[in-house]
Amino acid sequence: MKNLNLLLFLLSFIAINAQIVQDDFEGNGTINSWYGDDCGMDNNFANPFLTGINTSATVLEYNDTGGQFANVRFDAESNFDLTLKNTFSLKIYVPSNGLSGSQNNQVSLKLQDGTIAQPWITQSEIIKPIALDTWQEVTFNFDADNFINLDPNSLPPSQRTDFNRMLIQVNGENNFDAVVAYVDAVLFFETTSNAPVYDNLVWSDEFDTDGAINPVNWHHQTQLPNGGSWFNGEIQHYTNRVDNAFVSGGFLNVLAKKETFTDQGFTKQYTSARLNSKFAFTYGKVEVRAKLPFGVGTWPAIWMLGKNINEDGGYWDIQGFDTTSWPACGEIDIMEHWGHNQNFVQSAMHTPSSSGATVNHGGQNNNTASIDYHVYTLVWSPEKMVFSVDGIVHYTYNPTVKNASTWPFFEEQYILLNVAMLPNVTASFTQSAMEIDYVRVYQESTLSTTAFDTIKVLRIYPNPVDDILNIKVNTSSVASYSVKDVSGRLITNVKINRPLQVLAVDATYYSNGLYFITVTLENGSIETVKFIKK
Repeated sequence: MKNLNLLLFLLSFIAINAQIVQDDFEGNGTINSWYGDDCGMDNNFANPFLTGINTSATVLEYNDTGGQFANVRFDAESNFDLTLKNTFSLKIYVPSNGLSGSQNNQVSLKLQDGTIAQPWITQSEIIKPIALDTWQEVTFNFDADNFINLDPNSLPPSQRTDFNRMLIQVNGENNFDAVVAYVDAVLFFETTSNAPVYDNLVWSDEFDTDGAINPVNWHHQTQLPNGGSWFNGEIQHYTNRVDNAFVSGGFLNVLAKKETFTDQGFTKQYTSARLNSKFAFTYGKVEVRAKLPFGVGTWPAIWMLGKNINEDGGYWDIQGFDTTSWPACGEIDIMEHWGHNQNFVQSAMHTPSSSGATVNHGGQNNNTASIDYHVYTLVWSPEKMVFSVDGIVHYTYNPTVKNASTWPFFEEQYILLNVAMLPNVTASFTQSAMEIDYVRVYQESTLSTTAFDTIKVLRIYPNPVDDILNIKVNTSSVASYSVKDVSGRLITNVKINRPLQVLAVDATYYSNGLYFITVTLENGSIETVKFIKK
């Protein structure tokens, strides 16, 4: 556990009242109150799996022989101040031959107030999936990760200072199945964040010119899918007419109308518009200020699709980027609203791991969605997606493992604006519009120069990678390289002592997910590129 020893040494320089909570189970920790609830526990157990990312001699053994509420826990000497620090990490190994039953393979980290009679009643919990038969590091960020408050009236954990107890639970509770697990490197720390700041406006439409939409910015998508019907049972024609999409008084109107309209050999009773942006990008902040339509049967959306989607009639398909089917291209629903659920707006993610009736969604009540204008925002970084309305966050998508199945969002996406009509439309509906004040995309100030220069200097392959990542340098030899994970934590830092133009990085023992490798060349230039360990 050399890394933990070094970290503890560095932390000794912090002010005397700083809280240090860590345990490497080799006598270097600050935790002295480990306890097993309804399970066996040995916090001085010889590591039975000296392999991979953990060759520490001693670990904690967690032995649940069937306890219904089994967990291991400790009480800190002072309360965790989650307003300052909010991240816990640990290493865990669960051998498959130590399991019974068919529970989900997962680890839960729970925070409680150990001073009250029923410590669980105000607890907050994060659950992460785990793999069997391998050491892996699992991080629990009570600011960024999806959490579960047992009491829904509790504050978000990042605003709390009343927790002093931490529990680790493997494969859930309310079951009598057996679990043997080994835990090491428990740490409570302040997340080192290199989160980008998206403050540079790179593309927008302010809708200042009355009349038809700006053809430089937008493409009318009107071509029907095979079979003559749009997806999800939609019953409208999308047209390229000013009747359905026009700018008036500084606002774009995407207008759904009840009217008989024949196109492409099909007659439908409703028309609307579906607009594709002629701008695509990777990472940034999207802001759309909009007022939504009224009426049962209306389904307005502000959303995004992968530029590489194979969808006939779409702008980027016509340009020749049609290489990937849905949902492998990725879909980001910034805002969806259904007229039959008037006071609710939702955001959702569609990927190969969850598409159609996706489980990856969240929303909030908005009683004035169709009366007033509201700002619908997506912040898309390499780490996560954060969705909000008027600055109030209602959903964060941050899968533990980021691969092609859960995170196809390392490719460019474009923006779509549309109002669909559903079969449950009321007979009294005549027309209603989604009115948009502006669409704005922000990125990092340096992105326009550094990102494209990086592509010219470095080529990495294969990406995603299983074991060896190759990096080819076109202009000079490598002096050093470093690898960081999405939280900004340094994983590897290596100096090169000989001229080199092709660098081989061993990623065999990296956890699955997204990483950034920074290469320093002998000419002094520094380049950073991303890669995925699968």
